[in-house]
Amino acid sequence: MRGFFQSPATRGGGETVSTGMNAATDTAATTAPEGDDLALVLVGGGARAAYQVGFLRSLVRRHPDIRLPIITGTSAGAINAAYLAARTGSVAEAVEELERLWSAQTVDQVFRVDSRSLFSHLLRWGIQLVSGGAPISPHVQGLLDTAPLRMFLNRTLHPAENGEIEGIARNIETGRLRALAITTSSYSTGQSVIWVQGGDIEDWERPNRRSRKTAITVDHIMASSALPLFFPAIRLDDGWYGDGGIRMVTPCSPAIHLGARRILAVSNRYRRTIQEADRSLIRGYPPPAQIAGQLIQAMFLDDLDRDRLNLERLNQLLEALPPKRRRGLRPVELVVIRPSRDFGRLAGEFEPRLPWFFRHLTRGLGSRETASPDLLSLLMFQTDYIARLMEIGEADAEAEADRVSELLDSQPSE
Repeated sequence: MRGFFQSPATRGGGETVSTGMNAATDTAATTAPEGDDLALVLVGGGARAAYQVGFLRSLVRRHPDIRLPIITGTSAGAINAAYLAARTGSVAEAVEELERLWSAQTVDQVFRVDSRSLFSHLLRWGIQLVSGGAPISPHVQGLLDTAPLRMFLNRTLHPAENGEIEGIARNIETGRLRALAITTSSYSTGQSVIWVQGGDIEDWERPNRRSRKTAITVDHIMASSALPLFFPAIRLDDGWYGDGGIRMVTPCSPAIHLGARRILAVSNRYRRTIQEADRSLIRGYPPPAQIAGQLIQAMFLDDLDRDRLNLERLNQLLEALPPKRRRGLRPVELVVIRPSRDFGRLAGEFEPRLPWFFRHLTRGLGSRETASPDLLSLLMFQTDYIARLMEIGEADAEAEADRVSELLDSQPSE
């Protein structure tokens, strides 16, 4: 499908299009050189991000010489985005290594699942709750300890002593990468903050989101993937930050601001049929796992669908206008790849293989009382589930191969 953005040359001294909350009406902050206008957009979804790796596996097999000059990532998608941006060599080599890392991933490499750690965190949260926030109550920063994830990122991204991921700067210098954008949510201001590393990039700002130039570090990745309440927030320059999907209702916006004219976006959300949507997932009163799952869908997984719809609507509106009345708006081609399976339902099939005490706690939230435990699907970092997601991602990429090839071969019109 096609959306539109406005060329910087037509802006003059002020905005000439709406600055609302959809990417379609955002003004492009920069114009990419010819051939550098392709962007890969990777959204969040916890363990669901393994699906993105399966898609990439098919992509590089069909297009072994592909370049991805603009990469944006949110939440777990930020981990994949950072790795692709930091790895030297071809995109195909980076994807091969990323596949190897995901294939060996286990829950205890993301957060601690031993009984002592889980019980300790639950006890401290309970004490703080019943103490009414008294000064003697323990300090808690999340239901889960994500120290293993930080160790994993340090081991795979090879940051320098100052924390900067040197591979990103090196790829920008050599021209392999034009820009990387990582989205976080500021708990201090409530804004979405997009951290951008790249050359010749202009900042942009909206009431609820803004960009900031920086050298991307492991802390930025940890902050972007910090699932609210479950994972602890991360301290960055001027405050505490968490999961980038909380307020980022326009996941394509950073790519457009960075000059993208062609966008390849990978969703982690299954689109249900009308019959499936009308079918109840629970019996009786909704358990916490069902309520949390719906909140997760709304906060983290529905945004790309809304963004796509907004771009589609603006496209239809502008096509009804003569070119001279389009106020400099130009097309942005968008292809969205989405799962052909419901990952929530799929997670229920693999739930019995989770570590015992962690499984016991999730069942206490009612993960077995819903037919589609979406909350569980975000936290199920285990090899069999991940392997299945990658298989589905690869199969879906093959099914959409013609659309992807058409996007890669297209020349965006003015």
